[in-house]
Amino acid sequence: MHLHILGICGTFMGGLAALAREAGHKVTGCDAGVYPPMSEQLGALGIGLIEGFGADQMALAPDVFVIGNVVSRARLPDGTPKFPLMEAILDAGQPYTSGPQWLAEHMLQGRHVLAVAGTHGKTSTASMLAWILEHAGQRPGFLIGGVPLNFGLSARLGAPRRPTPTNAPLGAAPLFVIEADEYDTAFFDKRSKFVHYRPRTAVLNNLEFDHADIFDDLAAIERQFHHLVRTVAASGRVVANGLEESLTRVLHRGCWSEVRRFGAAANDFCAQGDPQSFDVLHQGRPVARVQWALAGVHDQLNALAAIAAAEHVGVDPGQAAAALASFRSVKRRMELRGTVGGIAVYDDFAHHPTALRSTLDGLRRRLGAEARILAVFEPRSNTMKLGAMKNRLPWALEPADLAFCHTAGLDWDAAQALAPLGVGPGLRAQTAPDLDTLLAQLLQAARPGDHVVCMSNGGFGAIHAKLLQALQK
Repeated sequence: MHLHILGICGTFMGGLAALAREAGHKVTGCDAGVYPPMSEQLGALGIGLIEGFGADQMALAPDVFVIGNVVSRARLPDGTPKFPLMEAILDAGQPYTSGPQWLAEHMLQGRHVLAVAGTHGKTSTASMLAWILEHAGQRPGFLIGGVPLNFGLSARLGAPRRPTPTNAPLGAAPLFVIEADEYDTAFFDKRSKFVHYRPRTAVLNNLEFDHADIFDDLAAIERQFHHLVRTVAASGRVVANGLEESLTRVLHRGCWSEVRRFGAAANDFCAQGDPQSFDVLHQGRPVARVQWALAGVHDQLNALAAIAAAEHVGVDPGQAAAALASFRSVKRRMELRGTVGGIAVYDDFAHHPTALRSTLDGLRRRLGAEARILAVFEPRSNTMKLGAMKNRLPWALEPADLAFCHTAGLDWDAAQALAPLGVGPGLRAQTAPDLDTLLAQLLQAARPGDHVVCMSNGGFGAIHAKLLQALQK
């Protein structure tokens, strides 16, 4: 089969492309605004990329067009289609489908799917779970919205499952870990992506309001999460964060599967000790000890979720904890990009206020109170661009000593939102309308011993590389 993928450089669609190629299909694709790591991964696979969404790509004559949710029926100010290729597909009556639907129909059939859902931590938790299963000799397949450093790639098909006495009742279906996103599937399918995956093990990691561009309120997202719960078989398992009232409401709507909760002392799985070194308790009894490099409370909760999910497929908590000791995190999750003149520069994918706070809290916990942290961020997600959570930014940035906000493309006043921190030269927060101004502010403020954390869900104009290069001069 020849697939031509529209929006191929998104983390999900790029992973899907890798899986299709591994399965023997011919894969081509198009996108705009390409940036690493997905562009690098696709290039290494030899998948042909076309810049833009021109209608001339119809000449490729694929068996099916796979449509990413970046594609819409939108029109430019002059009235021409923003995605002329999509218009040509519709006009010609050519076959098309969404990425999640193609994946479900062609890749997930006959596999035991372990789906990791949640507002935050999906990528990290899915990566932990895949590594636990790999460490246990199970060779899982996976599709993750990032690049786990233990694997060096974001997707693979995996291998047949190795039977063990504890997983025998669940059959020999190959294991497949997937990051299960609540964002909508495509412009023609407004259901959340994760309803297509039909997992036997579903992780509900956390749940709060996000994606203000497609959801009116938290209740609307909770409804989609319950749609996911409805798809889990009675022999399956739902692993839910017991600290989240929103998830309690989701499960109270109805659940037909085994439920394992984690987080609170009264739950099935909880942690005792510092996030870098803690005991795992199962129903109050110590069953494992995790000692690793990660330092955030959110990392600890992600670990509990992964351990509880892995147990469902026959990996005991002790084995899981041993795997986490060698877990190397994920590319663009507090990734150290370099150190120049005693100034360390990190790249992180955080973009929601809670994620910003969790990232900075984890670094503060690891460094201690004396170290200086400079938080550099751009409100790039659709939710943040709309200003839906701008009032939470002072709280999110509180663990940092200084904060720098890139304001290009915003329709709301970032300086006003950050006013509780104090905004202006020499104060705790500064705003910058462009990258050159932002870089100048950072060079003026940074000093040896500082830790600069650049946070965005996009390429951020390669600010990390530009800062490191400027510091070398």
